[in-house]
Amino acid sequence: MTTTTTKNEQAEKILTSVEQKYGFRPNLIEELVTSPAAAQVYLRGQDAMANSSLTQAQQQAVQLAVATHNECHYCDAAHTTLGRQSGIATEDIDAIRNGELPNDRDLRGVVSATRRVLEEHGWLDDEDLEELSAGGVDRRALYEIVAFVALKTLSNYVNHIADTEIDPQFA
Repeated sequence: MTTTTTKNEQAEKILTSVEQKYGFRPNLIEELVTSPAAAQVYLRGQDAMANSSLTQAQQQAVQLAVATHNECHYCDAAHTTLGRQSGIATEDIDAIRNGELPNDRDLRGVVSATRRVLEEHGWLDDEDLEELSAGGVDRRALYEIVAFVALKTLSNYVNHIADTEIDPQFA
């Protein structure tokens, strides 16, 4: 059985690690460490996905599309900032946030795939798969998009429950 002291030590260890990595303690992680296990799922998942076949810009576009779909204001702000830092043009970020498709072909493909996965709850048929493939999204990229949907849904729902305040770094 885990004691409260052990949970607090785990939470502090996670927060210290995040602060060392990012230079601050994001409010999302401050909230997530209420359950160190949930925080570890999110952080380890994000670490694993950093090595996906998607570019940094594509990763941010996918996560922004999920945040927009789930109406998560915290993650919308975070991935708007991180998207800009990854080189996504302002007009493409605005398009994603407005439910439109970005002009950039590579981003358009992954955003379209993300929305299709979300709208269809993963029930994609052969026609969907062919259309996504024509847009540059193969099965590997599609599964990575599904992984981002899962991770972002975790963070989006935590933010909904907690009404997480947006960090100044993302405002």
